[in-house]
Amino acid sequence: MANAIRGPSVKEPAGATPAAGTAITRRAVEAISALTGEPAWMREQRLAAWGLYESLPLPGPTVEEWRRTDISGLRLDALRTLADGAGPAGASAAGGFAAASSPPQASNILAAEGRAGLLVQRDGRTVQHSLDEALRQQGVLFLDLDHAAQQAPDLVREHFLSVVRPDEVKFRALHTALRAGGTFLYVPPRVEVALPLITTTWLDTPGAVLSPHTLLVAGEGSNVTFIDLYGSEALDRQTVASGAAELILLDGAQVRYVAFQAWGGNVWDFSMVRAHLGRDAGLHSLIVGFGGTLVKTDVESKLRGPGAHSEMLGLYFADDTQHFDYHTLQEHLAPHTLSDLLYKGSVKDRARTVFSGLIRVHPGAQKTNAFQSNRNLILNSGAKSDSIPKLEIMANDLRCTHGSATSRLNDEHLFYLMSRGLTRRQAVQMVVDGFFAEVLDRVPLAGFDWYLRKEIGRKIAEM
Repeated sequence: MANAIRGPSVKEPAGATPAAGTAITRRAVEAISALTGEPAWMREQRLAAWGLYESLPLPGPTVEEWRRTDISGLRLDALRTLADGAGPAGASAAGGFAAASSPPQASNILAAEGRAGLLVQRDGRTVQHSLDEALRQQGVLFLDLDHAAQQAPDLVREHFLSVVRPDEVKFRALHTALRAGGTFLYVPPRVEVALPLITTTWLDTPGAVLSPHTLLVAGEGSNVTFIDLYGSEALDRQTVASGAAELILLDGAQVRYVAFQAWGGNVWDFSMVRAHLGRDAGLHSLIVGFGGTLVKTDVESKLRGPGAHSEMLGLYFADDTQHFDYHTLQEHLAPHTLSDLLYKGSVKDRARTVFSGLIRVHPGAQKTNAFQSNRNLILNSGAKSDSIPKLEIMANDLRCTHGSATSRLNDEHLFYLMSRGLTRRQAVQMVVDGFFAEVLDRVPLAGFDWYLRKEIGRKIAEM
């Protein structure tokens, strides 16, 4: 199993007993609402989502998007919420959610001089926050979602849950009902944020449900880079991360979005990233997956305005018995739009990866250009990779291509490299680095590609 993003050790106070948390019930949902201090309208949404959660069934193998991912081992009734002081040391922090004060080392992926702001959350509670003062003066809002609902209520109410709906599937309802923490990023029209903004979401409590929510609103003609980092240590029992990201790009906005997860063992991740793009808006997204026991991620770009364009990149590496399932959607609703998807995955040991991608072009979306490519590299005979590219075309003046390829390590290539003095591990590392280079070369974030290569090396080191 991959090493998680490493966090600092947390010392338990003398005599403290780890809190058990609260079972997932309506009373627990109400307790979370009270702890966050959210407005009445947000509380109503939360309680409505709880009703949906109780009524919606778990998706099973008869549902096409889930038939290759077995969740029969998921025990939602055994999970706890993060309310009532459940945390690493069992001691409640101010505001009701327990959290350590030190940020994970993941926040140092980009040094302080290489970022414009940092938000660190542990178990749903903010423990560190900074934003460049010049950006603050220009009206940029970068803070946790609970404080944003108080400081910018109109903006949050207009956009929160406007892109991701709790009635879509049981896990979306669970996410909305138990949401704790999350990020709100608003960039005013024509404001350019030159350096990245980073949120680190760290999970400490085993047996709990963590539901962070990202809400990014990019004003007309704005420009910003935002990095979502998720991680934990290996946990001793089944734990669920149920996250969602809503990316709203108004006309002409340009956004680079990175979601990087390196959960520890026993984390089951059910997440959604969905973007709405206005006229001439541009989104460059990168989804990275290394950790967790089971990962089911949906990534969607909806091109709603003429001239919108979306670059969708993915990089994932599964080992041990990990199961990664990525479903993507490139949805063209307006003419003269462009989407370009490239997802690359490597798999070894007894792990399995699934990629299912759909290009959908609506009637009237003429002059669409859409490209989809999935490539997979299998490192040993016990691993498995499925790839299902799909098209759904309802216009007649367009260009769409889709394809996938799965291959194994070439023994002759390894022999050649080893004959030049490399060890087998070094030879495999060189091949895998070359395989992922096509993705990494398209992400112009200084220092970030180095960290990704380091994580890839950790996976290969166990061969």
